[in-house]
Amino acid sequence: MPVRIARLVIDALLPPLCLSCQAEVAEPGSLCPACWSGMVFLGEPSCACCGLPFEFDPGDGVICGECARVKPRYARARAVFRYDDSSKALVLRFKHGDRLEGVGAFARWMARAGGVILAQADLLVPVPLHRWRLLSRRYNQAALLAVAIGKLTQVAVEPGMLTRTRRTPPQGHLGHDARARNVAGAFRVDDRLRPRLDGRRVVLIDDVMTSGATVGECARVLLKAGAVCVDVLTLGRVVREG
Repeated sequence: MPVRIARLVIDALLPPLCLSCQAEVAEPGSLCPACWSGMVFLGEPSCACCGLPFEFDPGDGVICGECARVKPRYARARAVFRYDDSSKALVLRFKHGDRLEGVGAFARWMARAGGVILAQADLLVPVPLHRWRLLSRRYNQAALLAVAIGKLTQVAVEPGMLTRTRRTPPQGHLGHDARARNVAGAFRVDDRLRPRLDGRRVVLIDDVMTSGATVGECARVLLKAGAVCVDVLTLGRVVREG
């Protein structure tokens, strides 16, 4: 009862706000009806590899044309929602706006979206920021998500497994091939933690997957260092058209 009373007092003084638009909501860590209805949540049917949503169900184990043409270095990628104009504000507030109140909700959403791969995981590894970018931002959003998901799933988390060896330019304006060149050789495994990878199934955690170049390079490095499998779980992902 005291906890419930405290919650009522806090809500009266500081009513919970939508994680995206800041409108008042009934529960902390939630979206208002308008923002919720604008989100495109991803699920089945989808590519068995990259998680690209299919318009119709082609059957189990089918992969998209892009994955058939160039097999990703990761085994499977899953995401909660489509990264588009409706979801962008939600992600950017978390990523650049020092708004961390949604971490718990994001972790729960990701744990559901990635339930199958998390059930088989031995280790969660966040995509790292370069130290100068971390200094300016003060936190790595991928690491916060990984720790929160680890608490929900009891999967071990190793925030320092990967380091970014050079500060890569922003990739927003780059095409697929340019993104791949941009991140090539930009990550390394911490030698002190390398033994923890031997024979382990790793899930890479990040906020958004765009072209897949960053997670692909991270997966390559982790596999080379001894991981037996690398999957990817993100909050959002860009869904290419056509």
